[in-house]
Amino acid sequence: MIAIVGGGIGGLATAYQLACEGLEFTLFEASDRLGGIVETVHRDGFVIECGPDSWVTEKPWARELAVELGLENQIIPSNDQWRRTYVLTGTGRHTQLLPIPDGMRMMVPAKWGPLLESPLFSWQARLAYLREPKRAEELKLSAPSQDESVAGFVRRHFGDEVTSTIAGPLLAAVFGRDIAQLSVRAVMPAFVRMEAEEGSLIQAVQRRAQQSSPAIFTTLTSGLQTLIDRMVARLPVPSLQLRQPVQRIEADHGGWRITSAAGSEQFDAVVLATPPHVTGPLLRQLNQEGGRMADFLPQQATSAIVVALAFAPEQAARLRIPRGFGFVVPQASGQSGAEEYPLLACTFVDQKFPGRVPQGAVLLRAFFGGRSGDALLGEPDDQLIERARSQLGRILGPLPQTIEAVVRRWPLSLPQYSVGHLDRMAELESMLSALPTLRLVGSAYYGVGLPDLIRQGRSAARSLSGRPQHVAN
Repeated sequence: MIAIVGGGIGGLATAYQLACEGLEFTLFEASDRLGGIVETVHRDGFVIECGPDSWVTEKPWARELAVELGLENQIIPSNDQWRRTYVLTGTGRHTQLLPIPDGMRMMVPAKWGPLLESPLFSWQARLAYLREPKRAEELKLSAPSQDESVAGFVRRHFGDEVTSTIAGPLLAAVFGRDIAQLSVRAVMPAFVRMEAEEGSLIQAVQRRAQQSSPAIFTTLTSGLQTLIDRMVARLPVPSLQLRQPVQRIEADHGGWRITSAAGSEQFDAVVLATPPHVTGPLLRQLNQEGGRMADFLPQQATSAIVVALAFAPEQAARLRIPRGFGFVVPQASGQSGAEEYPLLACTFVDQKFPGRVPQGAVLLRAFFGGRSGDALLGEPDDQLIERARSQLGRILGPLPQTIEAVVRRWPLSLPQYSVGHLDRMAELESMLSALPTLRLVGSAYYGVGLPDLIRQGRSAARSLSGRPQHVAN
């Protein structure tokens, strides 16, 4: 019998794979629902994602699971013909949305024309871009042998302006953290490999751009909650223990003793699929070695708040939303001199994916994160809605009344991969090797996206079953 602690996407993927292997388990979830931050609300024809709205297409593990669960006919790509992301520039009343040039992969251009014509960059930044390919050998030879921050990595290639204008706000929208603190090897491994192989990121991206690629994002027509519901439907109901926070885990006669509100039970193996602020205290209860393992977990996490605003067609007709997927906000500037808690980003949901809204309607998802997310967690829903409306109104123009508004708070949901993260994970894995019946699964380790969590959960289950690891791992 195996214990799974945590019923988010990672814990559910573990349980699903164990069920496929024919192994018995009990899943303990502290809240009254399964799925963690994956939640879809359906109202008046709107498909509103309360957490992630999609997965990165190039990572195969979420699609593989969806196909296994009979959802292949629901898999849809993002509307990449309309893919454009804007950056809020300026201060006070003099702000505007400027598009990131077409063909950019993060902060790296695949095309020269749109970059050189873009008003987003000064001539100094454009010159830094033009010089980067000529510095290929220098960049390759001078690359640090140790991990460095994302900010340091981008600055070495393109300078301060590109670092603060594009890299900072784009990654803050995902991780909610200043990129001066984030590990480049954990957050941007593909770019680190490009530097090691070619020196110039621009040369590497432009060479790869010649190959056709699928849409960047993928989701399900009925929403990502469907993925959760299909997995849960495959699991034995008695094995799912909701509203049962685990209070303690202990090594016990070659197995494990789990103590929850319902009592104490013995298990052969344990999978901790909980966030670091829950995993750490449980590990520290084990022994001195468990305390050392806890020290290698990410020590900081930020909170996220999602405010979704839905506008009926007659109301949406008065909106003037630019064509694209949404915008990001550089946190150094905010939206005005008086804005204490600025947005991180906003998604134009009805443009990003088909079938999210009734014909002619508009759906916006505003995000508070980082310092703003942590500070605003206790603010009532109506105040958060008004705060989002106010800031969006200054950026997009006055907003009409909404037909629906949804608020979700995700406390400490974004673990921070600080510099040296992968080295710490290697140390953690070394210590875990002495405990062959304990597994750790979650966004604290090797990726925060749905595919990464699904891969981790299924891999943990296969390893406990004694099966060889899946080739995609």
